[in-house]
Amino acid sequence: MQLSPLSFVKTGSQLCCLINAWIQPGWTDRTVQDQNFTRSVLVLTEVNGSSHPADQMLSPGRTVSSRLLRPASWLAFRRVSERAATSAVQKELIKKYELGKDELRPLYMDFQATTPMDPRVLDAMLPYQVNYYGNPHSRTHAYGWESERAMENARKQVADLIGADPREIIFTSGATESNNMAIKGVARFYKAKKGHVITTQTEHKCVLDSCRILESEGFSITYLPVQKNGLLDLELLEASIRPDTSLVSVMTINNEIGVKQPIKEIGQICRSKGVFFHTDAAQAVGKIPISVSDCKVDLMSISGHKIYGPKGVGALYARRRPRVRLEPLQNGGGQERGLRSGTVPTPLVVGLGAACSVAQKEMEYDYQRVSMLAKRLVQKIMSEVPEVIMNGDPEQRYPGCINLSFACVEGESLLMALKDVALSSGSACTSASLEPSYVLRAIGADEDLAHSSIRFGIGRFTTEEEVDYTAEKCIQQVRRLREMSPLWEMVQEGVDLKSIKWTQH
Repeated sequence: MQLSPLSFVKTGSQLCCLINAWIQPGWTDRTVQDQNFTRSVLVLTEVNGSSHPADQMLSPGRTVSSRLLRPASWLAFRRVSERAATSAVQKELIKKYELGKDELRPLYMDFQATTPMDPRVLDAMLPYQVNYYGNPHSRTHAYGWESERAMENARKQVADLIGADPREIIFTSGATESNNMAIKGVARFYKAKKGHVITTQTEHKCVLDSCRILESEGFSITYLPVQKNGLLDLELLEASIRPDTSLVSVMTINNEIGVKQPIKEIGQICRSKGVFFHTDAAQAVGKIPISVSDCKVDLMSISGHKIYGPKGVGALYARRRPRVRLEPLQNGGGQERGLRSGTVPTPLVVGLGAACSVAQKEMEYDYQRVSMLAKRLVQKIMSEVPEVIMNGDPEQRYPGCINLSFACVEGESLLMALKDVALSSGSACTSASLEPSYVLRAIGADEDLAHSSIRFGIGRFTTEEEVDYTAEKCIQQVRRLREMSPLWEMVQEGVDLKSIKWTQH
């Protein structure tokens, strides 16, 4: 039977998903053509009347659901390797990390942390994992040539998404490496004449840590505060630029509170002052339209796994005219214009290119749909639960990143109560520190509200059923936790908690 990729059946309680599996039918037969490697495998999951939205059919109009990630029944390949006979000890170790037979995976609502790989991206990658395995830097034979073609095509796909020249794209291992390359590379190259770098207090930790390393090397770093809404004061930025300023680094969309900085205006200020402008756009590329020319961006960091691509790959955009000079972080064979030595992983960059291509085609649809789901989630929660605050500017933001603070509720307690929904807390719940998030502190959030924040991430594969379920569960658990809170009782009685002077015993 001929089945097209990404075909789905939405009847009754059955969820059918089609995943393309590239399998070479005969390892010794070198004459078989690519199209014969494609095998369509149909995975059919029978769901038995559960009210959990993970068991509901896909919402109308969608082709892919995050249920793809649910281990209901694993792909059974026609050809099973003889080496698949694993020892009993290994099987026992694997079992420890598997969910129980009837145990459901939590709903995924943490799209700022990472995104599931789009099946179309996997489809593009697999031939380069199995058949086209040449080193893209090998210039003496066809294996190298075909990998190089794929790599350059991916470079063009990334460049097209941000309105750049393909020659300005440098492949990296992710946005963290791109940020390190941009900040340290520019600062060190221009150190003889310029030793000042400007950033903000709400940047990603890899940007802040890179700046701290530069401080230890003798550079002067200015960490600009942000306003209560999370946005940068442009007048303060302009006043902070000095004659010896080499670089300004401001992220496009904040990964924690979702605010969107005015990068176009920042780019114009930097260009007028003769200062390079770097932006960490890991949370923005592929989600909102960005043109490096219009925004006068000189350096931009991109991450693959934030745009439904593979993990372990990213890119750095480095402008050629006016040219930005960088000191490379690692040396070797001189790949990527001598700025990032090391063999480029062809399957990963092909996946990044495919993810950028899909994002470019579906950006407008995805944005409208994410906006609709975000509005639905916020309205449901805020209409039922009092004393809920949205952190960050309500207008200048990416709608798929929602950071809410629930008065008199510990964020960590709420996360534990919502164990069947994958969320994250704005506070440092995974560390030994009880300090709230530095981003929430920077926008002036009260410490008690900063401790009570939860980040909801909505993405391409989120369904209406998942949003409704999350909202209902959240409302239910917030009410339950508040019933147990003496502080909430005091608030209900009209007591101003800030006016109380607490004493230790």
